[in-house]
Amino acid sequence: MADTRIVSSHDVLPEPTLSRLPWYLAYVSLLKVRRVAYVSSTAIARGIHLDASMVAKDLSFVNVRGKTRIGYEVVELERELRSFLGFDRQHNAVIAGVGSLGAALIADSGLQRYGLDIVAGFDVERSIIGTIISGVPVFDITQAAEVRADMQAEIGVIAVPVEQAQAVADTLIDAGVSALWNFTPCRLLAPENIVIQNTSIYAHLAVMYNRINANNPDLTR
Repeated sequence: MADTRIVSSHDVLPEPTLSRLPWYLAYVSLLKVRRVAYVSSTAIARGIHLDASMVAKDLSFVNVRGKTRIGYEVVELERELRSFLGFDRQHNAVIAGVGSLGAALIADSGLQRYGLDIVAGFDVERSIIGTIISGVPVFDITQAAEVRADMQAEIGVIAVPVEQAQAVADTLIDAGVSALWNFTPCRLLAPENIVIQNTSIYAHLAVMYNRINANNPDLTR
């Protein structure tokens, strides 16, 4: 097994590699529960149906070494993957838009297990402002700067109607967030120092529908 090269998690990795590392973490976490002591990159690849050389290359970015003919120590690999991905550190976030999607994200305790703590919500609906959703207070969006600073939030989550997305993004950026997690299909404009992660449910639906139609052409007739 090749030696691991030491790479800081602050370095910019290829996005495909970053998107696969959580898969490895989930698989290794399952092995930990099963009390498996060691696992090779080949075994990981076989377990999640990927090419073994790809897995080995991806894991070379993580600060952990495997033992020849034995593989990686499962406990150590899980710990290093979690640390490398930033899941072992708390990242405070505020969310704009606490309708059905926003409220669901606030209520999702799984996000906290991966380092994201939504500490405040914002909305423009008077009947919602001042309420508490799953323990998280909801404020008027005009209070964004004050609340973000008080909560020391670095991430802004956007779950508003698409026509409001850019204005809300501008408000959160002006309030001082360093990153935006965008759940709208709007392509946001932001300064270069602002990290933007787009998670458009509608875009994923479009891809799924297209592939269904490609695999089943009779459905489109």
